[in-house]
Amino acid sequence: MHQPLVHVYLIPGMAAGPEIFENIHLPADRFKVIILEWMIPNQEESLEDYAKRMADRVDEPAGYLVGVSFGGVMAQEMKAFLPEAKVIIISSVKSRGELPKRFALAQKSKLYQVLPTGLVVNSRNLKRFAVGPRSKKRLELYDKFLSVRNKQYLDWAIKMMICWPRETPDPEVAHIHGDKDIVFPIKNIQGAATVAGGTHAMVIYRAKSVTQQLLKLLNKN
Repeated sequence: MHQPLVHVYLIPGMAAGPEIFENIHLPADRFKVIILEWMIPNQEESLEDYAKRMADRVDEPAGYLVGVSFGGVMAQEMKAFLPEAKVIIISSVKSRGELPKRFALAQKSKLYQVLPTGLVVNSRNLKRFAVGPRSKKRLELYDKFLSVRNKQYLDWAIKMMICWPRETPDPEVAHIHGDKDIVFPIKNIQGAATVAGGTHAMVIYRAKSVTQQLLKLLNKN
């Protein structure tokens, strides 16, 4: 008699598409992997309302929510509507206490309101500033992995990340983090399984190590 497949819902990082998970391979005989792509938020939509809409797309309420970066924040918010779900975050944070100080400054100054997100909606605007093959290569990767360039989404997502109000971490949230992450430095992170040499983009560039850590957590239950 076959065991039912464990549902694993993957949530990309901010502005990222499903391509960031292309090297994350879980055994197909044990896991059913579903990628929850970003939706365009409604005008002035709250984080809670958006998380509810994301949770409505989950058809196995006792599955795993695995979020990268801002996707990790979203997974934690979705948990309010999916109390049976288990949450694993990658390259993310569990509370405001794990955010670098510049986030508090950006919130207080409301700097997020004046960021030129319109420039990144179309990567052609950035190609004018590309100098040399390394820069061009980075732009190619940007085109591939950061595919959600709707300005309304970007403005909303940046605000939600900077202004995330959670003060107390959920002790049931499992965490995988790279020791070379400069977006969310490891010095601020508590209780995470560490990936040596892992940067903020380790789900792409350290996919094998991330998969190993992910399987350890998935196999605990």
